[in-house]
Amino acid sequence: MGWDNLLVAALAVMLGALLVAAGIEDARTREIANVKNAAIALLAPLWWWALGLGWAEVGVQLLVAAIVFALFVGAFARGWMGGGDVKMIGALALWLPLGGLLQMLMVMSVLGGAITIAMMIERRWQRRIGQVEVPYGVAIAAAALLALPATMPAL
Repeated sequence: MGWDNLLVAALAVMLGALLVAAGIEDARTREIANVKNAAIALLAPLWWWALGLGWAEVGVQLLVAAIVFALFVGAFARGWMGGGDVKMIGALALWLPLGGLLQMLMVMSVLGGAITIAMMIERRWQRRIGQVEVPYGVAIAAAALLALPATMPAL
């Protein structure tokens, strides 16, 4: 295993740890710290370098991430998602190629829906009133963890 493969593995482990920490934090507090999202975003260029991406590939990655971020800012503006969730999706879009990103977004949607339904059932069961505040970061983190292995090179 060469140094580039070790770097890819180390970065994947760091991303995994950040995702688990963000998911736990969101489940507990309904917030994701900016430092976690910033770390995810700032590690992406090392990921690109470790994978040997060229300038054109990096440009496509940045363009796709900007588009995805802009779309989810719209969801934030409508009150559908929290700011930390949107920032995490944008940061993860820097890591995942288009196919992996689409897979992550689809799994995220299904998991987020399942979490929402479970929380609505729980709220009704406990006869509480008010709007459900869904820890969508849990679904984002889980979906990214599931999508990441498929995007990694064979080590």
